Order: sequence, then C-alpha cells, then structure tokens
Amino acid sequence: MTVTGTTVAQLQSGVADTRAFRRPGFSPIRLRTLMKLAVAETGLDMSGMTVLTEAATGAYAVTPVLAAMGGAKYVHAFTRPGRHGTVLDAERETMELAALLGVADRIEILENISPEILRNVDIITNSGHLRPLTAELIDQLRDDAVIALMFEAWEFRGEDLDIEACARRGIPVVGVNERHPAVDVFSYLGPLAVKQLHDCGLAVLGNKIGLLCDNDFLAPLHTGLTSLGAKVTTFSSVAAVQPDAWDAFVVALQPATTPRVGQAEATHLAACALAGAVVVQFWGDIDGTALARNGFAVWPTSPVKPGHMGILLSEIGPEPIVRLQTGGLRSAEWIRRGGAVTPDGFAQLVPWPAAT
Repeated sequence: MTVTGTTVAQLQSGVADTRAFRRPGFSPIRLRTLMKLAVAETGLDMSGMTVLTEAATGAYAVTPVLAAMGGAKYVHAFTRPGRHGTVLDAERETMELAALLGVADRIEILENISPEILRNVDIITNSGHLRPLTAELIDQLRDDAVIALMFEAWEFRGEDLDIEACARRGIPVVGVNERHPAVDVFSYLGPLAVKQLHDCGLAVLGNKIGLLCDNDFLAPLHTGLTSLGAKVTTFSSVAAVQPDAWDAFVVALQPATTPRVGQAEATHLAACALAGAVVVQFWGDIDGTALARNGFAVWPTSPVKPGHMGILLSEIGPEPIVRLQTGGLRSAEWIRRGGAVTPDGFAQLVPWPAAT
C-alpha cells in the first residue's frame, strides 16, 4: 500500500526519526516483543479482513500494526494532527513498527477516508483520530461490518459514536473484556493511580486516601493503592465521605451528564478534609473551579475531556496499551466471524437503544 512522506526503504534503513521512542520501555524493539506476545496469547486472527483504524504516536502506534500482524488483508490507518504529534509523527512511528515486523506493505496511512474504503471495511475501531463515528459514516459501512469499541462495553460514551445509527443498521458495537486473562488491563489500574499520586507529589506509602468509586475499577484501584502502603477507605459517593485527616481523594466515579464532583460535593469534601488535601481525577468529571474555591488542589492541573480518564494508560508503559488494542481487535474479529458472546470470552456488546 502507499505510504505518504516516509518510504518503507527509509524506515528499514534506519533513516526515520525515532524521537517519540526516547524512553527505553517504548523502543520499537521492545514494542515488537510485546506485540508478538499479545497476538500469540489472544489468538488474534484477522486473516482476509479489511480494517479501518488510526495511525497515532507512542504506544498507540501499535494498533494498525497489530491488525496486520493478525493477518488483515488491508489496514487503513487514518491520522490527523493532534496534541500528541503531527501527521508525519504518526506516519513515521506507525510505519517504523510495521517495517520492523514485516507488515508495512499491508498498511496505508490516510488523511482522508473515501466512501469506497468505508464500503469495504470489515472492522472499524473507535479510535481517537476517527471519533466521533457519525451516522453519515456508519450509513456507508457494509451490513456485516463491526465497530470495535476498544474498551469495556459499560464504559461506552455516547459522544464517541452514533449508537442509534448502529441500531438502525444492525451494526454491532463490540467492547473488549479487559479482565480476560490474555488482556488483563484492569491489573494496570492500580499502578496507574499510583503514578498519578506520585506525579502530584504524594508518596502513597502511609498516605490516607479516600477512594471515590462506584464501578468495576474499585477492586484493582484498592489493591494497587493498598499494596504500596496507602491507608485506603472506599466510598461509592461523595456524600458518604466522613471527616478524617485525608491526604487525597481519588475520584473514579462513572461519568454522568453533570460533574460527579460539583459545588455541593466540593463543599462536603472541604468539610471532611484538612487543609492541603488533593483531589486526583482518575475518571469521572469534576468541577475544578468549585474544588479550588473550597481550597483543594486538583490533579491533573489541565482540564480533562468529559468522560475521559485523567491519565493515559501509556503513562506507565506500553504494556497495557498493547494488550488493550490487541484485545479490542480480537473481540471485534470474534464477533465479525459470528462468534457468541460469553461471560468469560473476549467480546462484549454495547446494547442498542430500543426502537421508538
């Protein structure tokens, strides 16, 4: 397939820039090892399929390469400029990996998606550069196409894709069981929260932490924090928090139509905590202004996009991303081949809304 800008020959000869892989844990050689293991462990088999996904940077450069490693006939990788890199950055990093793994000839980097491509796609991923998947796009897909959500079905965000259009077309939206042994991304959630706390200047060891969580993230977050010596008390809502010498509150509340920590919640937390406590946004929208008015420091300091996590999984290394992207492709491939959804399998389905 054609590659814009950098040629495969340049990539293979080592001419391509590798600045995005400065940290040793993200080196292309190490990514190759992790990707081979993930494909083998999940049994990814996309042979004969055409995939539309994104070309991105860092650990997220693996997605189209994994599809090609799994045997996909064609992989169309759409990219655009973003806060994590330019089009050239995404192309360079994706194709460097692809060349290293011998699959560059089946990957095409795109800056525009034609109707012809959409008509021939077996699987399209709900990836950052492709979002939102609009009704106009979905209406051009084949009747037997599948959308890979790339995370668990209960984490579905309505702004990502038009689920009504999917229901009307009968197109499955497939989540991945992140707790499947071959994926096991949930085990990385505890270390991820620890990374956030360390980044904001808390030791975790000996810290008194209020974990606000009302979803399936609870167990891995609690385990990860307590294993490093934190004194953790869990609450399913802000209203349940009791006064104590809290060092931090970790917010991991499922997003809703309004912030899970707004003015009323900020006032309640302030009444329960001593000066200097930090509110760490792991997941779930918060009103940072209201928290600041009540004397809290908030981490991260930059606003988090509604419905998104406050820290990327890749902040602790490429392993969770490689495993998640492989699992997301595997679950969609399974459904595309007519496989059944079982509790212990890879695939989950996002329910279609009831017809009106």
